[in-house]
Amino acid sequence: MKRRTFVKSSLAASAAIPASFSSLEGKTGSPSKGEPKFTLKFAPHTGMFKEHAGDDPLDEIQFMADQGFTAFEDNYLKRREPAMQEKIGAKLAQLNMDMGVFVGGRVEGKKPSLVMDDESIREEFLKGIKASVDAAKRANATWMTVLPGFLDLRQEMGYQTVNVIEALKRASAILEPHNLVMVLEPLNFFNHPGLFLTKISQAYMVCKAVNSPACKILFDIYHQQIQEGNLIPNMEASWEEIGYFQIGDNPGRKEPTTGEINYKNVFKYIHEKGFEGIYGMEHRNFSEGKEGELAVIKAYREVDYEG
Repeated sequence: MKRRTFVKSSLAASAAIPASFSSLEGKTGSPSKGEPKFTLKFAPHTGMFKEHAGDDPLDEIQFMADQGFTAFEDNYLKRREPAMQEKIGAKLAQLNMDMGVFVGGRVEGKKPSLVMDDESIREEFLKGIKASVDAAKRANATWMTVLPGFLDLRQEMGYQTVNVIEALKRASAILEPHNLVMVLEPLNFFNHPGLFLTKISQAYMVCKAVNSPACKILFDIYHQQIQEGNLIPNMEASWEEIGYFQIGDNPGRKEPTTGEINYKNVFKYIHEKGFEGIYGMEHRNFSEGKEGELAVIKAYREVDYEG
């Protein structure tokens, strides 16, 4: 890149950052309310802005909206009291924000689960899916994360895959009438060794076999950068089955701009493909305190799609 082009691009990027951030860098005050909305539906989670907003999920959601975020995700939604689930749904509706994923279906423990031809395990899983329908309705949610669990090292992979597909077909039959979607999340081998679902191509195959609008892929960019890289080509190859994205830079699983992933290019590709869904911010803050929270917001301003 020529120096003139580099300087011009740098100045343009700086100009895109709201003035409130330049006045707050290095300070502990709160950013101003009513910031411009992000182009992409970035979805923070509870705890990400607790230094500014406190521990009440409703206050955190309000803070997110004030900073221009238009979505929210909460892995722990199903564990919350039904009354709080309803309050979260009402708050999001009031602010015209979308509800992202919550953990909707998995069998607890570190033993092989959905890979087994075991009806009692399937019934436990499907019970969780049914409970997720109620939670989703209260919070106006559409997507729920599903994890098929651990491998069985004593069983051929093909048989395990068939067992997982059978369980997911039955879960899809529960979700379809409610227009709900489970998204399958492949996790990387380094952070989560021993799991059945690790690659996007594998999730694509399973979704094709299940053949339901209620079963799609959660493409977690952090996990896939570690597991197999080749991010954009893998998105292209599996595009028709992707229902949701999650974000985290590598190494460290922190906000974009802190690691090796060129998120500006990745988001440009996804947006120009026509994706209008949610990008879950499933990562920790690179720095602690209010300054760290402001840095997260600034990073997302830097990588948001500009058109």
